[in-house]
Parts: sequence; C-alpha cells; structure tokens
Amino acid sequence: MATIERFEDLVCWQAARKLRGAVYRLTRLRPFSADFALVNQIRRAALSASANIAEGFEREGNREFARFLAQAKGSVGEVKDELYAALDENYISQADFEQAYGLADETTRLLGGFIGYLRRTANAASKFKRPNA
Repeated sequence: MATIERFEDLVCWQAARKLRGAVYRLTRLRPFSADFALVNQIRRAALSASANIAEGFEREGNREFARFLAQAKGSVGEVKDELYAALDENYISQADFEQAYGLADETTRLLGGFIGYLRRTANAASKFKRPNA
C-alpha cells in the first residue's frame, strides 16, 4: 500500500465527499428543501461519514481508525435510508435516487474493504504505511 499522508488521499474519503456533495445538491431542490427535518438529518449523516473518516485518520492505530470507519459506514447506511424517504415522498426522481444511492454503495464498499484491511493488520506496528510525523 502506498504511503498515505493526508486523509484527503484516502479513496474512501474522496467517495464520501462526492456523496456529501450529491446530498447537498439534492437537498437544495424543491420540494426536498422544504422538509427541514429530513434535509437536516440526511445532511448530518452525509457530513458525519466524511468527518469520521478524517477524524479516524488523525487518531492513533489501526483499531481506532477502523472504529471510526465503521461509524462512517453506519452514517452512509443512514444516508441510504433517508434517500429512500426522499424518493417515497417524491422529493427526488428515480434517476437522482439511483445516482446518489450508487455513490453511497461505492462508499460503503470502499469503507468495508478498508475496515477489513485495518482489522487484519490491527496487530501490526502502527497505522498502515504512514510516514513518521
């Protein structure tokens, strides 16, 4: 694995960022934007996903990082459910749903793979191949 120096270099964070952007774009549209509770909830979940990846990266050790990634994965699951709510309420089109859900699925897949890697290497020296700070 290549040396990762910043959380922005993580493919899973990049995917979560794209998902967050899609969520924010969708929630600006009417009639979605009028449902303040759902807008707030889905935005918080999308933001939580990328933020937990970033926070976990800045922590020490693979185990702790994996816990934060698992939290991020849970937040992506929450986004998926809230996308269904938006679709069911006709706030978004089927095409918008599929595009955003696809981003969420990709983020989930990347997080799951990285969590597995970190758990397999949890007893290794320190966090994956990270330069000495």
